[in-house]
Amino acid sequence: MIKTFLILVILQNFLFSSQQIILVISKNYTNSKAKLTCYEDAKKVFKTIDVNLGKNGLGFGLGEIILKQSEQSIVKKEGDKKAPIGIFKLTNTFGYDKNGKSKLKYTHLEKNLICVDDSHSKFYNQIIQMPKNKPKSFEIMRRKDIQYKLGVVVGHNQEQKKQAGSCIFLHVQKSIDAPTVGCTSMSFKNMKKIVEWLDESKNPTLIQIPKSSLEEVKKLYPELPI
Repeated sequence: MIKTFLILVILQNFLFSSQQIILVISKNYTNSKAKLTCYEDAKKVFKTIDVNLGKNGLGFGLGEIILKQSEQSIVKKEGDKKAPIGIFKLTNTFGYDKNGKSKLKYTHLEKNLICVDDSHSKFYNQIIQMPKNKPKSFEIMRRKDIQYKLGVVVGHNQEQKKQAGSCIFLHVQKSIDAPTVGCTSMSFKNMKKIVEWLDESKNPTLIQIPKSSLEEVKKLYPELPI
């Protein structure tokens, strides 16, 4: 009983210390479009933003809190082109500009940086410099297009569970209606606004859900005006 109480206290402390929250809501599991709203201290900031999700919609991911799964089969897996459902820390930002403006840890994307999506690699789901022994599968971070010109790392599958999905970001959209392969994308203007707003001291958090999970989130975050 005492152990259960302590878990609840720790959970509540985590929830209410989340002063910056990005809430992404999709109509359902299969839709590749969603609405993004930013909150700080339970107050909405900025106008609601239209964003793109994975080509195949959403799948339950591995984050800070595991939400209830109404459909056990819809689980995020490597290469499924689904964006993760869940509650995730936003850990750091990245971009092409050497002197990026951010209150989160910022990584300048040099040409030799990759994100590893080979689940058998010890570097799975990490952004690293290209090692001498190349992983079997990886993504070059300094792209020829602008999709990673500016972005945020989503803390999904931080324990590196094999085949559970990797390299999940908020980033610049390829085009206005182009779905992603598992990330959440938006215009450069909106991405820049969010990157400059996020503050490490305010525990920035992403909540990404289908509309059917909204009531559960309301119970977890009763202070949010949603």
